[in-house]
Amino acid sequence: MSDALLAPDQIERKSAWIRELETSLSDVIVGQAGLVRSLLLGLLTGGHVLLEGVPGLAKSLAVSSLAKAVAGDFSRLQFTPDLLPSDLVGTEIYNVKDGKFTVRKGPIFANFVLADEVNRAPAKVQSALLEAMQERQVSIGGETFRLPESFLVLATQNPLEQEGTYPLPEAQLDRFALKVIVDYPSAEEELEILERNARTRPTGEVHEVVTLEQVADTRATVDQIAIDPRLKRYIVDLVQATRRPADFGLAEIQHHIQYGGSPRATIWLALAARAHALLEGRGFVTPTDIKAVAPEVLRHRIIPTYEAEAEGLNSDALVARVLETVPVP
Repeated sequence: MSDALLAPDQIERKSAWIRELETSLSDVIVGQAGLVRSLLLGLLTGGHVLLEGVPGLAKSLAVSSLAKAVAGDFSRLQFTPDLLPSDLVGTEIYNVKDGKFTVRKGPIFANFVLADEVNRAPAKVQSALLEAMQERQVSIGGETFRLPESFLVLATQNPLEQEGTYPLPEAQLDRFALKVIVDYPSAEEELEILERNARTRPTGEVHEVVTLEQVADTRATVDQIAIDPRLKRYIVDLVQATRRPADFGLAEIQHHIQYGGSPRATIWLALAARAHALLEGRGFVTPTDIKAVAPEVLRHRIIPTYEAEAEGLNSDALVARVLETVPVP
């Protein structure tokens, strides 16, 4: 890889489709700019994304619209308590005529997989999804099958206090590059939602604007975004501070963090920062890029203690304290 910075015109040429995609998504999604930006970060890095929010906030719509805008295979899985692993990965079918078993692949074999309400599935199904996300392969009847080269899981979940949900295990949460909290729209945005959708035939339609080859080409460009060695150290310090807060002047939260970020957090913090810089039209990462993506990279990788929860401190609050305290180079 060359040490030379990418020129602005190179970045613009490689990422021109991103503006078209954002415009296409805005035809069906009102507001939610942060949600769209996070989905783009996942698309540009190849990282799986978990969206959390109450029902009705366009989480599933955003994911399905993104898949429609990209020329790839798309499948949607509605996760329920009675779902089986074979419903996800596929199964063997016995052929009476020749007396042999044949493999019937499941909906996981797609470029974009929408795992809707993923926290409503039992542990066995979550384990099957975990293998697919991490290994990018699945096992059916003793055989291993590779998933498509471009494979992205975009999962949604409702808050865990709602009835009939199963908390995702920490090991699976760590496989998601980003966890995005989807909030309610503003009053003005909700008024526009009403104008567009309070009718028997809602307006707006997403059109295909980019191919998988173009996405892969832009992902290669993300790898060329420069990160200064001092910023690499800053990324490492941020993650280290979630494990050893007292060493970074954060002794007051030492007993509020049960587990800090894994090395996977360090990797995704750098990748997401690079992708964010590209979205901003720059060939290099700044501290602003790192701070912009840090909450979504770290919030699901920090496990607060019971003491922190008793004091009303969630992982977002702990990440905010780390970002405020660790010095920027």
